[in-house]
Amino acid sequence: MSADRLKVDVEGRSLELSNLDKVLYPKAGFTKGEVIDYYTRIAPVLLPHLRDRPLTRIRYPNGVDGGSFFEKNAPAATPAWVRTENLPAPGSSKGRETIDYVVADDLPTLVWLANLAALELHTPQWKIGQHPDMMVVDLDPGAPAALKQCCQVALLMRDRLAEDGIESCPKTSGKKGMQLCCPIAGSQDADLVSAYARRIAQELEKAHPKLIVSKMAKNLRPGKVFIDWSQNNAAKTTVAPYSLRAQDVPSVSTPLTWDEVEAGAAGKRPSTKPYTAGEVLKRVEKQGDLLAPLLEGGPELPEA
Repeated sequence: MSADRLKVDVEGRSLELSNLDKVLYPKAGFTKGEVIDYYTRIAPVLLPHLRDRPLTRIRYPNGVDGGSFFEKNAPAATPAWVRTENLPAPGSSKGRETIDYVVADDLPTLVWLANLAALELHTPQWKIGQHPDMMVVDLDPGAPAALKQCCQVALLMRDRLAEDGIESCPKTSGKKGMQLCCPIAGSQDADLVSAYARRIAQELEKAHPKLIVSKMAKNLRPGKVFIDWSQNNAAKTTVAPYSLRAQDVPSVSTPLTWDEVEAGAAGKRPSTKPYTAGEVLKRVEKQGDLLAPLLEGGPELPEA
């Protein structure tokens, strides 16, 4: 076997890992081996958020500076033991009626994906064959607004959703913004979830027009936070919690406490520094999975 290949056993599955010394984050010197190590160590809290959800991957075979491609369909050399699900593909760029999605239910699948340089993992708000069990709102700041303003909007959104009995869990996107993830009953279709999120975004925009915008037009966004309610469209995906992101450093979409969000809104902590893979592993060791409420279900959304 070539010196740059290593056979390993992962929970009874035989895997051949390659090019472990290849640097995928050049500015940080973070290698493919370190990517695999991160995903292996974060798996206990990551896998429950991926389970039973079709996975869209963004692969960076030549590192974050070397180009990327989205991958929905299972690649040709997918091992027989990797779970795949054939699902409709509305709006497929390649005209497919269905796609054989990979579903990452276990550690061997996660390691196999990391070995393919699938740095970013994105999932829909629904599990296979079910209605959405999660509502997501994406908070996207338009410069000069930044994460501080996202935190301010997150607090406003949290309090408004609480009036309807909806719990919200904050996380960073791993880039410049944030997401709020809300556990819901899983008994209402995506159109209703999206309509509810849109209505709340419009309410908050009306109450705070200098801070919030609910329309997608980019010319409306400078200095404001765009509440992207459209993430709840059944065909859209959101970066999974604990997924790496393709930035200069190996940043992670990181669950936050509300105390951290309140501090960020007040400008009491650095509002632009991303949490890196190593930092997130330490956070999980200390705090556990801050997004565990998403796995426990929630209430139905009120209809208009």
